[in-house]
Amino acid sequence: MKLAIRTVAASVLLACAGTAFAQQGETVKIAWLDPLSGLMAAVGTNQLKSWQFLAEEFNKKNSSGVKFEIIGIDNKLSPQETTSALRSAMDQGARYVVQGNGSGPALAIIDALDKHNARNKGKEVLYLNYAAVDPDLTNSKCSYWHFRLDADTSMKMEAMTTFMKDHPEVKKVYLINQNYAHGHQVSKYAKEMLKRKRPDVEIVGDDFAPLAQVRDFAPYIAKIKQSGADTVITGNWGSDLALLIKAANDAGLSNVSFYTYYGGVTGAPTAMGAGAAGRVYMVSYGHNNLPGEINRLVLDFKKKFDDDLYALAVYHGLAMLDTAFAKAKTTEPAKVAPVLEGLKFNSFNGEVEMRKTDHQLQQGLFVTRWEKTDAKHPNDAENTGHTFVPVKYYEPYVSSTPTSCQMKRPS
Repeated sequence: MKLAIRTVAASVLLACAGTAFAQQGETVKIAWLDPLSGLMAAVGTNQLKSWQFLAEEFNKKNSSGVKFEIIGIDNKLSPQETTSALRSAMDQGARYVVQGNGSGPALAIIDALDKHNARNKGKEVLYLNYAAVDPDLTNSKCSYWHFRLDADTSMKMEAMTTFMKDHPEVKKVYLINQNYAHGHQVSKYAKEMLKRKRPDVEIVGDDFAPLAQVRDFAPYIAKIKQSGADTVITGNWGSDLALLIKAANDAGLSNVSFYTYYGGVTGAPTAMGAGAAGRVYMVSYGHNNLPGEINRLVLDFKKKFDDDLYALAVYHGLAMLDTAFAKAKTTEPAKVAPVLEGLKFNSFNGEVEMRKTDHQLQQGLFVTRWEKTDAKHPNDAENTGHTFVPVKYYEPYVSSTPTSCQMKRPS
């Protein structure tokens, strides 16, 4: 009897140990759902390479002992196609999905996973959002299964307008944005925050252009020129920003400053060139010349792909998962999700925190300006000889905005 008890006890201990270290050597499939076709294909291609490259780097050494595998699926920047891509991802065994281009596709993932996870206990799927920044995604539409790695539209506008507040040359502002959730939020928060911080500033235009459809922004630039604006605020990204800046350069709009969210994203640096030096700003959680390990990764990525590693929230995502897997001693999404809530971990811009109330990452933000590279900032963008140079850094509390999220957690 004593031998039997000892044998059972030993078996239980071995089973517990097996559970505790279940992630060692395990392959974690992460499905990437973003555009690989259409006008935003170049952006998607860069970001897929970024996920794959950084996954390989984390596979060399990580605290949880897992191997990350990235599965790329084209969602054609469509909410409907995203739903189909999500089903394909789950069929391929992915329990984690990542997406960042467009808040419409982001909402489609949230809705689908809320339903799937409620009906399929033990087969839950978790969503990491690395670039879709509509504040509603962590407010009225917040979900327990959604975690955002980028700063949202309101957070970036808080930093941007705090910076603009101290620049008296900003007097007449023109708003030009893409005609979807993010673009409308940029317009809304710009008007609200400038009114609060700089009531003397005049909004002289507020335009919306179709997302990823406009090939010539000359008519919009003509309106900006006619308005007498000295400053443009835009949340445009991808081809919509590159073509906007190209049209501004072609029209000789050299006396207007552009405040952007995505000046470093594929295509925009080439469009800016030397002609935009000193007058294009960007608000972001990083830049090309950060110190430490991330600088090595930026250089290695450039050497390997002749491309820029700018979607640094990818690093956030992998570092966060690795930390959570090690802490939870499992890769099961249902057991990892509660560990992610309130998790603090080290990333390339210091210690960051995944806020428990709404699953919005709290992090510092930079305001940077497009300038010629120098000895202190040698890493250029798209081989232009220019880069975004940091001119102001804001601690996380400065850009942190409140949330209305009423999180529904699984019982």
